[in-house]
Amino acid sequence: MLFGNGTGGVDWVLVCLGNPGEKYENTRHNVGFMVADELGERQHAPIQRLKYKALTNVFTISGQKVLVMKPVTFMNLSGEAVRQAVDFYKVAPDHVLVVSDDTALAVGRLRIRRGGSAGGHNGLKNIILHLGTDQFPRLRVGVGEKPHPDYDMADWVLGKFQGEDEKAIDQAVKRAADAVECILAEGIDRGMSRFNG
Repeated sequence: MLFGNGTGGVDWVLVCLGNPGEKYENTRHNVGFMVADELGERQHAPIQRLKYKALTNVFTISGQKVLVMKPVTFMNLSGEAVRQAVDFYKVAPDHVLVVSDDTALAVGRLRIRRGGSAGGHNGLKNIILHLGTDQFPRLRVGVGEKPHPDYDMADWVLGKFQGEDEKAIDQAVKRAADAVECILAEGIDRGMSRFNG
């Protein structure tokens, strides 16, 4: 599955969604960035090279060569970054793995899917728009539902984790990084059976 000249290709593009800047650190919407940083720590390497409208690094994870991306376009334009990387590396959508937050899942729950709708997530919506398909795998990390129906969704996803939620999300980020490693090593079906709980 290696493209390009055989030396510079990647097998996978791993897109970890969030918003750039200190004000968004450790917010619900930035769980994807937290997973990228956990993978970076495991590789003893930062994800900080600015390319394709994203902070990037190329890691070998589970024997696969992976471009890890933290788009700096802001969430709603994430697809612009993904499109640039996919065009450059000529990676098929089924080898674009997207990590995002999910307000429909309890805090810390993981859900892996082969594809499907954006489920109201603007980052996923924009990636679907730019890839022209919703058939790419994604790993969603639960950040919990907003506390009551009148609560503004933007305020909720841009809020920071606190108390028990913070502990739960720390564990979930580690498990999500484990799930990425599992998917790359053993395939999406194995990932789904192990981590969709």
